[in-house]
Amino acid sequence: MARPFAVFEPGDLTRRERRALRREAALSAREAEPPKRRRRDRALPQAAVPGPFGPGLAQGGYWNLARPSIPAHQATSRQLAGIYPFVADAGLGHRGPILGVDLNADALWHFSPWEAYADSTDRGTFSTNLLVLGAYRAGKSATIKTLVTRSLAFGHQAVVPSDPKGEWVTVAEAVPGGVVVRLGGGSAARLNPLDHGPRRVDADDEQHEKMVRQRRITTLVSLIEMALGSTRLTAVEHAAIHDALERSIRSTGDRPTLRNVYEHLGTIVDDAGTDFRLSDGAVQPRFVLRRFVEGDLSGLFEDESTVAFDAESPIVVVDTSELFARSELVAQLTQVCTTAWIQAVVSDRSARRTRYLIREEGWRDMTSLAALQMFQQWLKLSRHYGISNVVILHKMGDLDAVGDNDSKERNLAYSIVGDIENKFIFRVNHQEAAALRERLNMPATHVEDARRLRMGVFLAYVGQYAYAVDCFATSTPWEVDLFVTDSALQPEQADDGMLQLLDLELLDRFWPEQSPSDAGLDGWLTQSRKETFDER
Repeated sequence: MARPFAVFEPGDLTRRERRALRREAALSAREAEPPKRRRRDRALPQAAVPGPFGPGLAQGGYWNLARPSIPAHQATSRQLAGIYPFVADAGLGHRGPILGVDLNADALWHFSPWEAYADSTDRGTFSTNLLVLGAYRAGKSATIKTLVTRSLAFGHQAVVPSDPKGEWVTVAEAVPGGVVVRLGGGSAARLNPLDHGPRRVDADDEQHEKMVRQRRITTLVSLIEMALGSTRLTAVEHAAIHDALERSIRSTGDRPTLRNVYEHLGTIVDDAGTDFRLSDGAVQPRFVLRRFVEGDLSGLFEDESTVAFDAESPIVVVDTSELFARSELVAQLTQVCTTAWIQAVVSDRSARRTRYLIREEGWRDMTSLAALQMFQQWLKLSRHYGISNVVILHKMGDLDAVGDNDSKERNLAYSIVGDIENKFIFRVNHQEAAALRERLNMPATHVEDARRLRMGVFLAYVGQYAYAVDCFATSTPWEVDLFVTDSALQPEQADDGMLQLLDLELLDRFWPEQSPSDAGLDGWLTQSRKETFDER
């Protein structure tokens, strides 16, 4: 390809003229280049703005010599869920009642222990039991009441074997068909912890009688060992209790009572034909049962039941608030008796019912080795009977009241609580941090979060998954009024909806004459609200 060129001959041209010719030659050469090799001319902005290092360009950035120092963006999964929504968990699905709002996904959180167990292949939960742990005024009771009342519409029922504070009574009375059984306080209600219970359809005669006998002897041993404290029953004492129970069953036509067992223990002691070792073994259990017949527990559990368990009721509450003022031991013995009476009914698998078994102050069910073994058995059989045991504790240190340090009872109690897969962890105190990491194997970050949770917010562990849930975000005014448990600590509400913290009549005497109204503080408040409303 021929290139155009120019020939310049020396002449009388000046230096300026020669520079002009060179520029013309360069321009001619650039125009002769192919279009693909021509350089693009960048359009420069017409306006300029000042910068840290002098004037810059409006669209191309500043002519800065140093790169701007921009810190790296930091965010948690809570913020990133809004930027990239697929970071948030899908939750447990829409089956079951709404219990709150999933704070990580900003979506409604549904929970049902039976539905979670049905999805065990997906969510990894193999138990219907629930552990609720949190400090005072953390929202534990209100959350469980919300779960129970909303579950009634799904066909589930609830049973509270022992209500030590009477806070479930208002819930049972508000629910249509709810039943309240009151013990103590002049009430004529009496429960027999040795009741036979309903006959199971799917069990033959031998299996049924074996289960009933095992439940009765376990209840008797638990009551006696609990009353004796740390003292364990000997083999001879066990044999004496068995013998007295068998005699009571035969003499009452399979309707034994604590009073009748107490009388037969006396017969074993006084009978000259009885083996002296068996007579000696019946002395101590007889003195313990005497407390139920003639002592501070008389009139409650020693004779046949005067009330029947209503299996059709959506919620049954045994009010024991009058008894818990006597002593801690009375409270523990009462809880064992009421639980045994109720479990005789709820263990009927053939009824195909699903019930919550609310265990307020759950550590009271684990105060002896026999009670621990019975408690562990019921936790294991919960799926078999369609029961969800809800164990409520204020702190892990509550279990330190079970047995001595490093004893078999205390280790078993911690093992039982740790094996409950479904957990609701509310706000905890600083002292609980080590116990949560050691006993429940919670991550350190979760423990720190649990210390800062507000009321009604809890960390939910369902199988292998964890959620942060706000229960009160979905509470209705009816539920808020019904589930409050600290009304005695709340100031009374005045008629105008404001907190009645001041004596209005006393303030009227000192109110200045230039007040907006002669009616004192009441009139001034009314006038202020009217003016505020008019402005809006």
